[in-house]
Amino acid sequence: MSDLRLVELLGRPGPWTSAYVDGPGALPQVEEEALRRSVRERLEAAGAPAEDASAIESALATRNELPSPSARVVLASAGRVELDRGFVGARMGPERLGHGPVPTMLPLLRHLSAATRYLVVETSRDGADIRLETSGRGRTDADAEIEGETDGITKVHAGGWSHAAYQRYAENLWKHNQEEVAAAVSDLIREQHPAFVALSGDVRARQLLIEALTATERELVVEVDAHTRADGADSTELDSAIARSIAEHARSTIREVRDRAATDSGSGGAEGLAEVTAALQQARVQTLLLDGRMLDDDRSLLALDAPPWVATDASESLGANVLASVTAAEALARAAVLTDARVLIEDDEPTADDAPRQSRPVRDPVAALRWADDADANDGS
Repeated sequence: MSDLRLVELLGRPGPWTSAYVDGPGALPQVEEEALRRSVRERLEAAGAPAEDASAIESALATRNELPSPSARVVLASAGRVELDRGFVGARMGPERLGHGPVPTMLPLLRHLSAATRYLVVETSRDGADIRLETSGRGRTDADAEIEGETDGITKVHAGGWSHAAYQRYAENLWKHNQEEVAAAVSDLIREQHPAFVALSGDVRARQLLIEALTATERELVVEVDAHTRADGADSTELDSAIARSIAEHARSTIREVRDRAATDSGSGGAEGLAEVTAALQQARVQTLLLDGRMLDDDRSLLALDAPPWVATDASESLGANVLASVTAAEALARAAVLTDARVLIEDDEPTADDAPRQSRPVRDPVAALRWADDADANDGS
């Protein structure tokens, strides 16, 4: 679903000044100031009023506590910063600085599209640390520590009957602790709908925790063979597993959108600029999928100040005012947000730093629809 703040901003009259730049780095202060000054000067050269450019320059001077590298999206209007969001990691594409009747939103939507919510569970026989994370934010959404019973867990007994009894007692204690952890994990899965659960920690604790989860919950678990809850433990394996799971979730989400759009002989979706535009005009789009290369495509559409929000020419405006002719990708994404549709951007798989960019045509936009066109469905039957 759409971000309510973005819906409110996109529905508000402009003009708007937009900046997509690197976040604060580790350069000397004088160099950081020069970079911010350059942003202000380039914004003014692009037609931005001085008060907007100065407001953005001032916002960029405020560090957002994200590690370097990071990316930052700032929108200003009438001399006031209306949106300022930072994301962990390098920019997804070139800097974008501009001024016009509608704000430039695709850099922001590109980062939001890549964001994945997930759980991290680092467990041991006496409890667990649980974190709810969203990739790109650089901070934990929520965390909890489960402290189970520890009486007798580390006590060593000699062999014989007493040793066997102790082992049973300890095993029951570990199982009880992991049942507490599983209850907390189950609650978070039900409430937060994470894409996956990254599980690391003591081997036996992991086994007991997995056994305590339901079959559906187990399908979300990505088990990492590393005891990261131990003091001074290395988190490299856990971090790598999380990165791989985020990438696979992104691929899976895009496959699902394409599959849904292709259902019922294609009546569940729309493909191509004209068809997707028409579907957005009818507020039928549930998820809009754009090729990342479309962000640099020179095709254009009209952005409107009221429904249907987007048009190929003025005859389709249905009485709404034309705000501007903007790139097709911006126009489609704006209409999607304003009609409560999800926007996904499909970027190329990362390659080696020195590898040339693969040459290919820009893929057509695709939309999975809220409801199928009955006529189309009947034609395909």
